[in-house]
Amino acid sequence: MISRERYLADLRCWKDKDVIKVITGVRRCGKSTLMEQWKAHLRTSGIGAERIIHINLEMMENEPLLEYHALHDAVLSQCAGDAIHYVLLDEVQNVPDFQKAIDSLYVRPNIDLYITGSNAHLLSGTLATLLSGRYVEIKMLPFSFSEYTEAHKGEVTQTRLWSDFLHDGSFPAIMQLGGDDGLTFDYLDGVLNTILVKDVAQRVGGNAPALRRLSAFLYDNIGNLASPSSIAKAMTAGGHSISAPTVNRYLEALEAAFLVYPVDRYDVRGKRILKQEKKYYAVDMGLRRVLCSNGVRDTGRILENLVFLELLRREKNVYVGQGPTGEIDFVTNGPAGVKYWQVSETTAHEETLQRELSSFESVRDNYPKTLLTLDDAREQSYDGIRRIYALDWLLGKVEA
Repeated sequence: MISRERYLADLRCWKDKDVIKVITGVRRCGKSTLMEQWKAHLRTSGIGAERIIHINLEMMENEPLLEYHALHDAVLSQCAGDAIHYVLLDEVQNVPDFQKAIDSLYVRPNIDLYITGSNAHLLSGTLATLLSGRYVEIKMLPFSFSEYTEAHKGEVTQTRLWSDFLHDGSFPAIMQLGGDDGLTFDYLDGVLNTILVKDVAQRVGGNAPALRRLSAFLYDNIGNLASPSSIAKAMTAGGHSISAPTVNRYLEALEAAFLVYPVDRYDVRGKRILKQEKKYYAVDMGLRRVLCSNGVRDTGRILENLVFLELLRREKNVYVGQGPTGEIDFVTNGPAGVKYWQVSETTAHEETLQRELSSFESVRDNYPKTLLTLDDAREQSYDGIRRIYALDWLLGKVEA
């Protein structure tokens, strides 16, 4: 079991604070395992087992608790005395009106509450209204390349690990399949179908095959600017008629299920968000292979997608930069402030290098600027722009 240290650190930071810890992320990204790891941490820190209540609401034995009164009463029955009890509820969105139970449990002085969910709507509507300012969201993703490498420590070369990472994706359960391509494909296809049916189609009353086609279109066009109308036009031209309002409705549901991540454009001169077209990125490259085809290995765009996911982990707020002379792949505004990022598979040719560096020309401030490439070469600086080997950066060997 690989320790999800980034997320455990967040939980340690918020332990015993007067907020609900809400852990969100795509299905099978490791939220339940994180709860097991957090439970183990609590035990090793001296918390008795009787003060830790962990209920996974996807397990059959907990089916009687899929009613908010029953869930509420079951938790309270185990929280005797004044000592703090740590309540961990997995996939709480399976309980209709769960927010009523959560709100009541939250106000109890002897409960520190942690919940997980596989849909962003967990934090919308009634719950958001009830708990405004009283929760913190911890956004979880499947394994990073660093975590994936740790899981395979000492097995194969870094080059082979990178190739496998692009091919198989980063869902934790993949590690247990021994590199069997058929098993991996079937597992990922099952995850995808579960997401599309349980987290998307049931919520929006959508057509599962149409949702899968839209997902395939988005995954095949990662990093391209798009809008509901342009997507509808392209899919209809490709033989799958769909309206722009339907695309918009489906997009919102796919985003809520964390299957795709929309990225707004940011005007680097005017310092404002541009609301027209967005870019969309995939949550996992293994799912992309299942949706598109085994032959899709456009490494440059895949690298861009993986850099985006890593920036989400590290910097939180990620945008596509738009300047008067062109586009910057990413602008982030994280704990250390604004940073600019450009991503290229290779800059071995001088013409390509100059083109990538020129993307920063419209930026007149002194915030850090980084070019990430797959060229395994010594770090270089070009008038303050750092060119870094992307795998070193993904593995945390180099800070930027």
